[in-house]
This record gives sequence, C-alpha cells and structure tokens, in this order.
Amino acid sequence: VQLQASGGGLVQAGDSLRLSCAASGRTFSSYSVGWFRQAPGKGREFVAAITWGGRLTYYADSVKGRFTISRDNAKNTVYLQMNSLKPEDTAVYYCAADSNHSIPTRVKDNYNYWGQGTQVTVSS
Repeated sequence: VQLQASGGGLVQAGDSLRLSCAASGRTFSSYSVGWFRQAPGKGREFVAAITWGGRLTYYADSVKGRFTISRDNAKNTVYLQMNSLKPEDTAVYYCAADSNHSIPTRVKDNYNYWGQGTQVTVSS
C-alpha cells in the first residue's frame, strides 16, 4: 500500500483546509487509517483515525469539534476536514494505514504504512 497525502497550504487562523490521503492497493479499504502531525522540534502526534468501514472515528482532544475524518473506499481516499484552524495546528500532516488492528489506535508505531506528509501553516 502506498499513501499520498495532499491538500496542505498556508491559511489564516479561522480558515479551513481539507487534506486527502489517496492510496494504492486493493486492500486499503480494509485498513484503519490515521492522521498524525509533527510540528517543528516536536514529536509526531495523533490527530484522528477512522475504522476500515468509516463507522467509528477518533480524535485528539486538541482537534475534537474542529476536525472531521472521513473516507471513501470506492476512491481509496481518506479525508481530514480541518475547520477553525489555529496557529498551533501548524505542522506536517501525515496519513498512515494500519493493517493489523481492526480498531484504530493513537499509537503511531501501530501504523505500518505512511504517506510522505503535507505542510499545513496557519498564520495568526
């Protein structure tokens, strides 16, 4: 499985962005998918995750109510809709797939496929 994240950019505080994670491989639709982010000088942190069927979603407290993760398995794509962006959301955002756990986790080491990352910069 190969993942390609896109949709990042430079926006102002309060704006919205939608990130996309496009995957190759027929089995992608059976994997849990997560979004993580890494700000300069910080570790990679969990943002959101979704089960293979899209029924269950999970969010970090810092983004709950502002971000929405969704997926379209027919298009092999997972999305992260980010609203009410804040400067502290500035980071490189990565999507990742977990082929080993039916319920997605917040632990980055559980994800065995990673995309290349897309930069999100939010100015104040």
